[in-house]
Amino acid sequence: MKCTLMHKNIPVIDITISDITGGIEKKGTLHNPEHLPFGVAIHYGNDKGNVVLSELHKWWVSRSIPASRDGLREVIDNLGGSIDVLLSKCYGLSLSDQYWVCPTGSGLRWEAVNFFDNEFSSDVGEILFGQEPVNPDKIDFRSPDITSEGNLRKRWIIVDGRRVLLKDSYAAFMQEPYNEVIATIVCKRLGIKHIPYTLNIIRNKPYSMCDNFITQDTELVSAYRLTKTVRQGNHESNFVHFLRSADEYSMKGVRLFVEQMIVLDYIIANYDRHWVNFGFIRNAETLDWLGMAPIFDSGSSLWGDSVRVGGDVESKAFNKSHSNQLKLVRDFSWFDLDALNGIDAEIIEIFKGSDTVDEKRSEAIAEAVVSRIKQIEVDFFDH
Repeated sequence: MKCTLMHKNIPVIDITISDITGGIEKKGTLHNPEHLPFGVAIHYGNDKGNVVLSELHKWWVSRSIPASRDGLREVIDNLGGSIDVLLSKCYGLSLSDQYWVCPTGSGLRWEAVNFFDNEFSSDVGEILFGQEPVNPDKIDFRSPDITSEGNLRKRWIIVDGRRVLLKDSYAAFMQEPYNEVIATIVCKRLGIKHIPYTLNIIRNKPYSMCDNFITQDTELVSAYRLTKTVRQGNHESNFVHFLRSADEYSMKGVRLFVEQMIVLDYIIANYDRHWVNFGFIRNAETLDWLGMAPIFDSGSSLWGDSVRVGGDVESKAFNKSHSNQLKLVRDFSWFDLDALNGIDAEIIEIFKGSDTVDEKRSEAIAEAVVSRIKQIEVDFFDH
């Protein structure tokens, strides 16, 4: 399929998408290079500005549901094709940014197709959640669920005109929705900018819900995409490289926010804060940077993937150890120990009613969280 990658109504680059694999196999005329997705063009050296086809392809297929998504094999069978091929059926539209592909000669406009202003089908979301669509013989692929990232099953729904993300839970302890709520509470108590999550029990199963924090005029740029535009020094740590990358674009308040994120992830033992679930927000019209995105996607935490509760867990992004990553924090002036008083009782209360997290486990989680908070006090305040 021949089409043009668009940024709202701005043509960015002509491309050809394979009807077989769903990937970008050719690039054509570059119309507005300043509107290219971050990281698909070379940003330094003699080839600065050149669009790398392989990177453009990676960016495109990364918009689709990852192969590691829980239960994806069954979903693919129901949808009758690979997820990457389905991307073009929804024009690659997302609720995280303003990019999409316009088939050559179609005359489509952003106002007519985007999911921020227009309703979308629930067919794909129902299939992702193991349900039968209303009309299984005629599936409507116009859905942002095709471009939802992450391993956890999720779907977008519209509630009173708001775009709301509904996230599932894994088998075993099904902690993720509860963990999101606990992370919300910790952030609120400490004054960390965050997206609030609520717990919802649907057909006796826990789900978390949050409003979309991206609007018609803004978009999310992952930390991964931003750092790809700045060359990393041979002996430069990931942390220093990240901060320097943000500085290249004159970002303000980045270090403090990232330090707050590191502290939060230590407290809740987050084992999946990778380079795509934190990042920046920019204005899609002016391309001005608006700062770091609020904390989101904290469900993979609180030892939810382990029978054993407590102890250190592997972290990501800046260091494999939470304890060592915490040493990157140089400013604790914002950290109010008193604000976390009673957090153990609140954690236990949140888990009440869970069929998979019993009282013994919830008490162990609460005790482990308090232990980590006390460790921060010992290491950084008792001097």
